[in-house]
Parts: sequence; structure tokens; C-alpha cells
Amino acid sequence: MKKQVLFLTQAGVIAALYVVLTLLANAFGLANYAIQVRFSEALTILPFFTPAAIPGITIGCLISNIVTGCALPDIVFGTLASLIGAVGTFLLRRRKWFAPIPPIAANTVIVPFVLLYAYGIEPLWFSFVTVGIGEIISCGVLGMLLLNVLSRYRQILFPQK
Repeated sequence: MKKQVLFLTQAGVIAALYVVLTLLANAFGLANYAIQVRFSEALTILPFFTPAAIPGITIGCLISNIVTGCALPDIVFGTLASLIGAVGTFLLRRRKWFAPIPPIAANTVIVPFVLLYAYGIEPLWFSFVTVGIGEIISCGVLGMLLLNVLSRYRQILFPQK
């Protein structure tokens, strides 16, 4: 029972953090469309520490996409990209430096097509560049900084009970 409560609590906190950080990025005009640097994407490294981050990130992304007024394809496929990235990070959790690669790859491949078909943002190649750069900043730089800081407190924040 304790393990289930811990899992749900971690997932809920991660989802809430994802939403809050997305709303913060949205306030600066960075959360949606062609140029995206979602601070919340730094959280995509959390499956490195706990599987609870997978539903946390996925639900957080879903809620964020809804409350920031994204189009339906963005809500569905943007959330799917985050889910794929989170699962990939979890699967690569034994290789610390690979943690940001799955969310960077998933979002860089999926989101530009969403931008083209849901919002008509052209050219497609430009979206690949801008989304890729945004993901490298969010996941690769901020995410790895977060991973290194949280690694010091791993046993406290992500106990293996």
C-alpha cells in the first residue's frame, strides 16, 4: 500500500510541477507554437529516478496543452511525444547521459508535424530546427542540470521502498 501511495504522490506532484512550469513558460510566450522552450520539459529526465514520472509527465503535458489552448492534434500528439520521451528515458535510466535523448528526439520528430498540420506553421524544416533547439535547451541543458542536482538527494526524494 505504501508503494502505491508513494507512486501516486510522486506522479501527482510531477504533473502539477509540469503544469506550473508550462504556465510560467507560457507567460513568456515560450510554451507553444514554432519557438518553444518549455521549462517543464526539464522534468522529462525524472523517469531516470522513478517510473511515477511517466504518468506524471504525461498527465502534466495533457493538462498543460489543454489549459494553454492548444489545438486538438497538439493535445493528442504533443502528449504522445512526451509519453514516448518519458518511457524512453525510463528505459535508458542506467545510462545517465542518455536521459534527455528520448524526449529531445520524440518532440523534435513529432511536434513539427503538429505545428504544420494543426497550426499551418511553415516551413516544416524551420519547425524541426526551432523545436529541436528548444528541446535541447529544455531537456539537454536544464534537464541535465536538474538531474545532477537531484542525484544528490535521490534517496530522500525518490526512495526505493
